[in-house]
Amino acid sequence: MTHPLFQRITIDLNICHGKPCIRGLRYPVELILELLSSGMSSEDILADYEDLEREDILAALLFATKLTQVKSIYKIAQ
Repeated sequence: MTHPLFQRITIDLNICHGKPCIRGLRYPVELILELLSSGMSSEDILADYEDLEREDILAALLFATKLTQVKSIYKIAQ
């Protein structure tokens, strides 16, 4: 993972229980992904969370992309 956007993703056991977060802030990557999947645009998110930057959202998407690049995925229980 050498893409510069990955530097925006931090994992610290003392922040959000070690979940991947944006720049050491208390914004887990999963929050950004949930907001996007709920229909919010990047512009909406940036307006609501003023300390986030456009590159933070791109970093969350890139991180999620890398996590899905596995050999197999099991069906998620519904």
